[in-house]
Amino acid sequence: MNACQPTPNPLSELYRDDDLLVVHKPAGLLVHRSPIDRHETEFALQYARALNGGRHVYPVHRLDRPTSGVLVFARSAAMARVLGEQMMAGAVAKTYLAVVRGWPAAQGLIDHPLREEPEDRRLKGQEQPVRDAQTRYRTLATTEIAVAIETYPTSRYALVALAPKTGRKHQLRRHMKHISHPIIGDANHGRGRHNRYFAERFGQGRLLLAATRMGFRHPGTGEPLTIEAPLEASFREVLSIFPQPLPDLEGVVV
Repeated sequence: MNACQPTPNPLSELYRDDDLLVVHKPAGLLVHRSPIDRHETEFALQYARALNGGRHVYPVHRLDRPTSGVLVFARSAAMARVLGEQMMAGAVAKTYLAVVRGWPAAQGLIDHPLREEPEDRRLKGQEQPVRDAQTRYRTLATTEIAVAIETYPTSRYALVALAPKTGRKHQLRRHMKHISHPIIGDANHGRGRHNRYFAERFGQGRLLLAATRMGFRHPGTGEPLTIEAPLEASFREVLSIFPQPLPDLEGVVV
């Protein structure tokens, strides 16, 4: 690329009005600066500002770096505060899609408290509080492939929809590990052999977790608003391991 050419904006706009800017964040992009990744220089926040004509925007929720999907920014501090209050009250409905190891039950509720994970490494040796955490899930598709990755001659995987009822850090990844169905591509809570198999087969090692739907009351009008985001091509490619055709993934809720 010519050094004089501007860097393409990796965000794609999903919704915009006077109060909100909602975008699709690709996997691998930080939302904002983090003490864990001090060397990084590119963030969703700066790209959202560019979409907003260079004016400030306010992120109202967290989306982990390796997770792709719906990311909501308010265009004023007042709207950010109203929507943040909805988030804190559990009045925002979120749906994620994930590919996991094994075959979970058809549906279920994971009710498992999680210890807080501080952003600052200096605090990791200190005792952290434990918070209630709940996640609902629904299994959408299963597959069994003729590849021996662990001790069996075949390997099983599932496509699941996840709905966090609380907002703890890394909640979905930690909850799926808790029920022994870790998300593929999760370096911290997953299974290395399975992660390596998918990285080698598909030529990339992304976390197979995507925020595909978010519903809330518009902070300005009070009207219900639902935003959906398509899966990235890197995620859709992996779905080829499942029997086709897959169930309709648009508008999936748990």
